[in-house]
Amino acid sequence: MISFPRGGLAVVVGASGALGKALADGLEAGGHFDEVIRLGRHTTPALDLLDEESIEQAVKVLSGRPAPLRLVIDATGFLHGEGMQPERSWKHLDPVHLAHSFAINAIGPALLMKHFLPRLARDGKSLFASLSARVGSIGDNRLGGWYGYRASKAALNQLLHTAAVELGRSHPAAVCTALHPGTVESSLSAPFARTGLEVQSPVLAAERLLAVMDTLTAAESGGFFDHRGREIPW
Repeated sequence: MISFPRGGLAVVVGASGALGKALADGLEAGGHFDEVIRLGRHTTPALDLLDEESIEQAVKVLSGRPAPLRLVIDATGFLHGEGMQPERSWKHLDPVHLAHSFAINAIGPALLMKHFLPRLARDGKSLFASLSARVGSIGDNRLGGWYGYRASKAALNQLLHTAAVELGRSHPAAVCTALHPGTVESSLSAPFARTGLEVQSPVLAAERLLAVMDTLTAAESGGFFDHRGREIPW
């Protein structure tokens, strides 16, 4: 991560997931940051996307550290679980499922932005990245289906883009971006991996994402990029 000033704090939210863990492990192995902090519902401090107070308290704890906050990666997301599956048709639309998708994929990350973005270091490069998904692209949607996941990720993209505009006024060297990790071997993607689809190991996906973060500059803040650094249409 040579584009970042050496030292400082790196934070991975959702570090208990396959990709979140690989991202945190990769950052630690790189040794560029003074400390890599893993946050989630079962960490200390605990951070729950559905509980704004827990987000605020976690940020306050980190603010007590002397090193500046350089990197925040939101590796959370919800596609299926708790009896919910991606909708194949409008016939399957359910208000509870939709609300849960938006709570995890859009509202929770928005609250991370609310509390983490003001804390980013102002001198030199800093970056906030949230894992979005190509299926959140409206321009790239040719298959339909997956209503809640698509719509909540599209909402996340708009939130990130909007936050990037505001962030640029106070942190001119900072980057706020949406990243598509591709299909990663995990419990989230396992039921939907199909023949012919490139499925990456979490370690490879993390390496690619970290490489993209390293190349991004403030001029590209607010953008939507895949794991190879290619821009994705909104």
